[in-house]
Amino acid sequence: MRLRYNYRLDPSPGQIAALSRAFGCARVVFNDALRLRQDARAAGLPYISDGELSRRVVIEAKRTPGRAWLGEVSAVMLQQALADLNAAYRNFFSSVSGKRKGRTVSPPRFRSHKDNRQAVRFTKNARFTVTAGRKLRLPKVGDVAVRWSRDLPAAPSSVTVIRDPAGLYFASFVVQTTDEPLSPVESETGIDLGLTRFVVLSDGTKVTSPTFLRRAHRKLRRLQKDLCRRKKGSSNRRKAVVTVARAHARVADARRDWQHKLSTAIIRENQAVYVEDLCVAGLGRTRLARSVHDAGWSQFVAMLEYKAARYGRTFAKVDRFLPSSQVCSACGVKDGPKPLDVRAWTCPACGTAHDRDVNAARNIQTEGRTVAAGQAETVNARGARVRPAPVPASRGEAGTRQKLTPTAA
Repeated sequence: MRLRYNYRLDPSPGQIAALSRAFGCARVVFNDALRLRQDARAAGLPYISDGELSRRVVIEAKRTPGRAWLGEVSAVMLQQALADLNAAYRNFFSSVSGKRKGRTVSPPRFRSHKDNRQAVRFTKNARFTVTAGRKLRLPKVGDVAVRWSRDLPAAPSSVTVIRDPAGLYFASFVVQTTDEPLSPVESETGIDLGLTRFVVLSDGTKVTSPTFLRRAHRKLRRLQKDLCRRKKGSSNRRKAVVTVARAHARVADARRDWQHKLSTAIIRENQAVYVEDLCVAGLGRTRLARSVHDAGWSQFVAMLEYKAARYGRTFAKVDRFLPSSQVCSACGVKDGPKPLDVRAWTCPACGTAHDRDVNAARNIQTEGRTVAAGQAETVNARGARVRPAPVPASRGEAGTRQKLTPTAA
C-alpha cells in the first residue's frame, strides 16, 4: 500500500525564493502545454503526443529568450507538471467515455498565479535525499529543515513540496508500505453517522460530534468581515487573506486529528466495520450544509477504509437507500418512515423499544455482513426476482411487417 506522510518545512528566505521560482516555472510549463493542445484542437490538428509536448514546451523553450529561465529549476519538476496535465486529460477522457465513475470531470484548466496553493513534485530522478542532518535536499533549492514528527517507514519514491493558503510549507512523501495485520478480535460493528452524534456504534456506543467549525464560527466571521473591509490589491488585504486561511487551517487540522484518533480506535477494537454510503454532496446542498461539511463524513469513512485494508480488517459500505431507521433490528418488520424528531420508537410487531440511531447501526451491521460476503441483496426484493424473465413472443403477437423483395424470374 502506498501512503503519504506529511511534514512541516522551515525554508530559509533564499529557499523560499527558490521554491517560488519553482512554483512559477511548473505553472508556466503546464499552461504552455495546455495552450498548445487547445490551439491544435481549434485548428483541427491531431492530438499532440506527450513526447512532442515535452520537446516543445521544455527542451526547445529553454533555448528561447522568453523561457530561458526554465533552466534555473530542476527539469524533473517540469516533466512532472506535464505528467499532471496528461493525468488531467486521461481523467477527462475516461469521464466522457463513461469509464470513470462519479461526477463528470471537466477538461484541464489553466493554473493561476493568484492561487494561494502551489505545489511541485520531485521524483527519484531528481535525486532528492534526506541528509545525515535530517534535512531534505532538493535540487537547485538546497537543504530544507524538516519538522520530523515521526520517521518514514521506507525510502520515499517521490516528494511534493506544497505551499498552502496559510503560507506554510509542507513536504508530502509517497512511501510504499507493507500491511501490518493486527491480532484478530471477536467483535464487529456497524456505524451510523450523524450530526449531533457523530458516530453511533451497533453496541450502543455514542460519540458526540465536536463541531469544530461551529465553535470557531464567531472568530471566523470576525476575520472574514475584517478581510472584506480591506482594499483589493493592498498589502493589508493579502495579510488578512493569510490570517483567514490560518484560522481555517486550525479548524481542519483539529478535525483531522480527532478523526484519525477515532478511526484508529474503531479499527483496532473491531474485526469488521460496516458503514452507510451517504450522499454527502447532496446533503451539502440542503439547509444543514454547514453542519454536514463540519462533520467531515467522507474524510472519516476514507480513513476507516484505508486503515482497515492496512491492518487486515474487513470493511464494507451498505447501500445508501437501506431503510435502516424504518426496520426493526430484532424482528425485521418495516414500520415506515419516521420524522427526525422521533429519536426512540417501539416495534408494533415484537414490542422491542429502539433507540433510532442504535437500531440503524444494527441494521447497517446486518446488511454489511451480507455485502462483505459478496451476497448483497436488493433493498426491496431481498434477492427475489422482481421482473419477469424474458419469454419467446407468441405466434399471433403483432410485429413489424417485413417488405418482400421481388426476385428475378
